[in-house]
Amino acid sequence: MGDDEDLDLAHRMADLAGRIAMSDLAAGGHEAERKSDGSPVTPTDRRIERELRALIAHERPRDAFTGEEFGDRGSGPRRWIVDAVDGTRSFLAGEPEWGTLIALTHDHRVRLGLVIAPALGRRWWAMPGEGAWTAVEPWPPRPGGSARALSVTATARLERASVGIWPPPQRITDHARRAAAALADRSGRVVPACDWTGHGHAEATPAKPSTGSGTCHGGLLVATGRLDAFLLVGAGPWDVAALVPIVREAGGSFSDLAGGDRFDTGAALFGNTRLHAEALHAVRSAT
Repeated sequence: MGDDEDLDLAHRMADLAGRIAMSDLAAGGHEAERKSDGSPVTPTDRRIERELRALIAHERPRDAFTGEEFGDRGSGPRRWIVDAVDGTRSFLAGEPEWGTLIALTHDHRVRLGLVIAPALGRRWWAMPGEGAWTAVEPWPPRPGGSARALSVTATARLERASVGIWPPPQRITDHARRAAAALADRSGRVVPACDWTGHGHAEATPAKPSTGSGTCHGGLLVATGRLDAFLLVGAGPWDVAALVPIVREAGGSFSDLAGGDRFDTGAALFGNTRLHAEALHAVRSAT
């Protein structure tokens, strides 16, 4: 399969996920269960993942698949990684900042990333060497419509940087709180603004960095130049993989917290290339 065919399939997966999610929203009556980690899951999460699994099984029967809700299927060099509804809490609250994340890896390297936010009417995508792009719905664009290239900021010093961190301190481990607090202490502005040490009075859950921004993932805030860096902890590979090529092709950097290239370690640091090393040093200084 060629890159263009893979990208076309990813767009069709996004279209399918968007139709399902918006249909379920229109029907109302959303019910959520709590998973073992305390996070919510809805029938929409499961329905989208089942449908995307079926599509890949039909069109790419040799490809493996990993989803947040139903785990791994198959083996081999090519694997699709999907988060059916990233931002389920926002989905349940009627907020628009939720989406579907789709990645394709080859030999554990991300070769394609696509994010669709149906309620925002927008999608973002990238492949190595092809740039990072965004477009408004519908897809393909109507006559006169076009995709727009993404670009990260040029901020060079962490003390002047705007940095996002998620989830909030009451939802992460002690180890992650130390890393978040160290990064927050050295950054010019942090969103959400709260006591990242976790030692202060417990606050109400703050709004995630992407709320009201026109995106559905903190990594997209870096890729679109709204934040200089973003630290995500307590994450699955489905939360990270799709954002890796989007941020990198927008001119930014990605690493795990050891400075490596793995998207399956439970944490990720996205940033512009000029301050990524400084941000990583701040995080690692607390571990």
